[in-house]
Amino acid sequence: MKKLFLLFFVAIFACNSIEAKSPKTQKVNNIIYMIGDGMGLGHVSMMQLEGKYQPTAFDRAQNIALIKTYSLNNRVTDSAAAGTALATGYKTNNSTVGQLPDGTPVESITTKAKRNNFATGIVVSCYVQHATPATFFAHRKSRGDNDGICEDFTKEDIDVVFGGGMRYFKQYFEKQNKDYNKEFKALGYSLHTDLSKLNDIPAEGKVLGLFADGDLPSAKSGKRGEYLADATQKALDILTNNAKKNKNKGFVLMVEGSKIDGESHSRSPEGILAETRDFANAINVAMDYADAHPGTLVVVAADHETGGLSIPSNKTDFTLAESGIGYAFGTSSHTATMVPVYLYGTGANLIEGVMENSELGQKVQEIIGLGDKK
Repeated sequence: MKKLFLLFFVAIFACNSIEAKSPKTQKVNNIIYMIGDGMGLGHVSMMQLEGKYQPTAFDRAQNIALIKTYSLNNRVTDSAAAGTALATGYKTNNSTVGQLPDGTPVESITTKAKRNNFATGIVVSCYVQHATPATFFAHRKSRGDNDGICEDFTKEDIDVVFGGGMRYFKQYFEKQNKDYNKEFKALGYSLHTDLSKLNDIPAEGKVLGLFADGDLPSAKSGKRGEYLADATQKALDILTNNAKKNKNKGFVLMVEGSKIDGESHSRSPEGILAETRDFANAINVAMDYADAHPGTLVVVAADHETGGLSIPSNKTDFTLAESGIGYAFGTSSHTATMVPVYLYGTGANLIEGVMENSELGQKVQEIIGLGDKK
């Protein structure tokens, strides 16, 4: 009898120990927020189908949710309004970046994280001043206000930023008769412009990589190589080292697969496939990091769907062994459909169900202890 009681208590202790170490119960210290611009379920399904249903980064997800994408003034959102909802937890009007329709600025998870001694980063394949990345640091009525967005960038203190947009920074500083090199140095950044030397960038300090005047080349061109995955890895290395200097507070990194949207506007299956695969490679890097660093939550979302992409059968006779498929587009614009959210790592169980895009923005902040007190 004593042996039975002993075995019982050992079993209880073992279960409690496993639960205590489970990713579900650990504290989230790091957020890797990944946004596929214009990416809907059709885009993910295309990648799975063209890969002969071999496992993808999306299949690694430990939990899944759906978000509604409408903005405050339109049932079909743009990237500025959707990005604001994801970055700040507040819905706004189309074209508006990081503020409410009345002009009230709303802080992003990046801004809040930095103020609370987290390291922060942004990695994109578009220009840094573009709508989605801008919502993580800027507050402007119009997404087209590149000078204003550049000004807001200089007021932030982001540890690492990789993308394009050198032209807009040059124009902004030239209008003030200032040298951009000196200005970035004064802000504490080491500036890097050679994409081929991305892997040589030091893995600590404040780093600004501007690898194109505007957007980086498309994935299908082959001219940017494995940029998004490599830049994500380099950013994670920098943030990990910087976070150690911040009393182990952790970090927040936003990574955008920026050009899925453009290829969808162009109704290019080849381009969509290349960009979605490129984004998936970066997701795998993030998920591998989460595996090696407990306390990391990877949140993969889309801001909206673009193209109305569907994958219809070529034939209606389903007694055939194979009917063939095609790729059809309902529009060259955005759509109002819900988009997926994929969760992985510590805290993946904390986000699920159908929610507003702004609700997802709020939940991600709350998980890392940065939610607004209401």
